[in-house]
Amino acid sequence: MTTIDTHTPPAAVADKLGVVEALYRFAAGIDLRDNNLLASSFAADAVSDFRPAAAKAGFEYPVVEGRDTIVTALSTSLTGLDTTHTVSNPRVSVDGDKARLDALVEAQHVPTSDPSKHYLMKNRYDVELVREGDLWVIQRVTIDNVWRSGDIGVLGSI
Repeated sequence: MTTIDTHTPPAAVADKLGVVEALYRFAAGIDLRDNNLLASSFAADAVSDFRPAAAKAGFEYPVVEGRDTIVTALSTSLTGLDTTHTVSNPRVSVDGDKARLDALVEAQHVPTSDPSKHYLMKNRYDVELVREGDLWVIQRVTIDNVWRSGDIGVLGSI
């Protein structure tokens, strides 16, 4: 949960909400298959590291660098899957034009060809963000897994 006390200046409140909004754009971009929305969540030179979560699930996934490469990798690897991502417990710290976000993200994966199967992951996201104009964007995200359930074969195309 992002904590805001009654003495927090409005600009600081806006920054904290803007930081969390970047992760919401990321999640919605994936779930809606909206590559423009997904791209809007990342800095041009962003880094996505899913290795910790992948290792716990028993597969390898490389570090992906660059906004366009990340968007392509995610949209390609998730083809054939319906997903829902739910963001909870965001904790935000802001230092000037840089921010840090820690959140839990539950990610459900269901094959479009067989909705009787699923693979559910609860992941911890460690996110570094930067301000670009009025928008906060992800500079680096590291995703680690807390727990998982279902048929790992659902992620066979990743």
